Amino acid sequence: MAAFVPGLELARSLYEEVVAGAIARPHTACLLGEGSEVQGFDDERSRDHEWGPRLQLFVPVADVDHAARAVRAALPPTFRGYPTRWFSHAEGRITDHLEITTTALWMATRLPTIPTAPSDHAAWLAIPQQHLRQLTAGGVFHDDLQELTALREAFAWYPTDIWRWLLACQWHLIGQATPLLGRTLETGDRRGSQLLIAHLARLVMEMAFLQERQYRPYAKWFGRAFEDLGACRDLGPLLDAALADRDDEAFTPALLLLGSRHDELGLTDRVGPRVEQFAVGIDDAVRPYPVLNTAEYIEATVESIQDRALRDLPRVGSIDQLTHVDDTLITFTDWPAALAERYRSQLAL
Repeated sequence: MAAFVPGLELARSLYEEVVAGAIARPHTACLLGEGSEVQGFDDERSRDHEWGPRLQLFVPVADVDHAARAVRAALPPTFRGYPTRWFSHAEGRITDHLEITTTALWMATRLPTIPTAPSDHAAWLAIPQQHLRQLTAGGVFHDDLQELTALREAFAWYPTDIWRWLLACQWHLIGQATPLLGRTLETGDRRGSQLLIAHLARLVMEMAFLQERQYRPYAKWFGRAFEDLGACRDLGPLLDAALADRDDEAFTPALLLLGSRHDELGLTDRVGPRVEQFAVGIDDAVRPYPVLNTAEYIEATVESIQDRALRDLPRVGSIDQLTHVDDTLITFTDWPAALAERYRSQLAL
């Protein structure tokens, strides 16, 4: 087998050496969507399925047939030692893996949760981060049409009010989970505490993605992508220690750092992270579990939101914070669209 070449590099070379010379009309050439190579995480193991010389070529609708004939006529049997035709699970046959179509049709087929232009707040809340990452990662090798460039710029990150609301919801999730850990440890519920430790570590990592304005990938690449964040240098070892120590106080340094990083964003008035005992909120009960002052972060963040309807929305979070977002849910069902309508109705109250 040929020596491993990162798939994104392979796609760029395929465009430059084969495709570009075969099409003289305006077009967009890129590698986006699904696949570890789009994220830059592919390795030799990735070559065992749906991997090889491939790319997307977007042209005006009137040029699709002509472009497909011209490019496929120029496609060699192999490229850089890899076959250019192999079995496609989508088509159920051996074929090339050049997606030659229009930008709009490819988006509607491959990333159906993303509208063709930024829409209202409800639409944003129902777009899975995985789809947003598939649109904004990868590589664009040529773009005469500028449709894709405009889309990638429009969806590069959330509108500021949406970003603030997601941060507030993530603080809410962290604030809900932290005292539960203290209680499971106190009652000797080892299995329950281990589950909560892992859950809390994930919530903290998800917050780091939000703070750094980076869409997070799905579970397989979540930890790997976290390593690319600036927060990982300091936050990573603190989370590793918390996962190993199995102690509610072990999370304290990580939570304090998360609070400090929030203050540095400048999105809200400075709060100042502080760890205190957990106030139950009923009958003045206070329990000896260390918790961050997440309520103050929530209040400050919600207060900074300009849209009053969004500010008053129940803090259930976006689709990613509310539920799982596996491929079945986000690609093959109408649940994201239905959820957008639910958000829309709530925002209209």
